[in-house]
Amino acid sequence: MILVTFAGSFIGMSLVAVLETWYPSGWMLTIGSFGATAVVLYALPGTALAQPRNLFGGHFVSALAGILVFHYITPELFPAAPLAVAIAIMLMQLSRTLHPPGGATALIAVIGPQSVHDLGWAYLVPVMTGITLMFLTALVVHNINQKGSYPHYWG
Repeated sequence: MILVTFAGSFIGMSLVAVLETWYPSGWMLTIGSFGATAVVLYALPGTALAQPRNLFGGHFVSALAGILVFHYITPELFPAAPLAVAIAIMLMQLSRTLHPPGGATALIAVIGPQSVHDLGWAYLVPVMTGITLMFLTALVVHNINQKGSYPHYWG
């Protein structure tokens, strides 16, 4: 299991980092919340937090929360940072898509570099692209020796 975790996290994060070099100049694809997602996705694949609904939905609603707060409420660190995280958690709970790294995805939309702020709604593109690459890696590494071991359920 430890080697599967290592392989998954290394390959998943490598794909994200390599793809960043192909993205338009200034688009940050390798975001901090992906490190925490790697822990959940590759070391804890059986948990509800690692299932596709939580993985995709959690990052999606959290990115939305961060974008909305920064661009439409306030770009000031306080109250933007705590508000984005709190709204992200609330949205994840309401949508039943709790994925703890999503809180960081919301926070990055607020505290990230100018290149992230400049993306506006397009911040969703690198977030969802990176998560998709990490998910596809999880499908391969968790099912290569154990057919059907991941995901446990889709919805």
